[in-house]
Amino acid sequence: MTSRPAADAYVAELTDLFTRLGGLHYGEGVSQMEHAVQTAHHAKLDGAPPELVAAALLHDVGHMMQKLGENAADLGIDTRHEHISAGYLARAFGPGVTEPIRLHVAAKRYRVTVDPAYHQRLSPASLQSLALQGGPMSPAEIEDFLADPAAQTALRLRGYDEAGKSPDAEVAGFETYHDLLRDLIDREGRL
Repeated sequence: MTSRPAADAYVAELTDLFTRLGGLHYGEGVSQMEHAVQTAHHAKLDGAPPELVAAALLHDVGHMMQKLGENAADLGIDTRHEHISAGYLARAFGPGVTEPIRLHVAAKRYRVTVDPAYHQRLSPASLQSLALQGGPMSPAEIEDFLADPAAQTALRLRGYDEAGKSPDAEVAGFETYHDLLRDLIDREGRL
């Protein structure tokens, strides 16, 4: 078990990060903060387990941590935000949170490969990042992705991710997830 002060401190660190940098945009019609809470909202509505709700909330934290700026994709740079996110969050959370995050870009590539209609629904920003992230998967990449134990959870996260981009959505704020995050951190005992 993690001490409550350690869990509180990590949640405060996350809250500070989202407060300071959550207003940044990354090519979508919503800010990082809006996208995070909308994505978590969709996970909750779907009855996702707490680990997946946390993953939905925090999956793009790497966008705010990378040092290449808001327009990295416009410059043709893949920031590999999914790896930044998963690595940073592994300090406090277990694989139930970090693995779907690590795979959520691969999940987009997989969905585009196997579902042409999905490709048509992607936003222009998501299409731009898809090209930088490798585009559709090869048969070998599909096999590797599907063999990963977290693949199905990552596909669920991907669905919430796509749903969490509405400029007009009104959902609960980041602070409503504090207890969920603390409880997961306490349970993992990583800090």
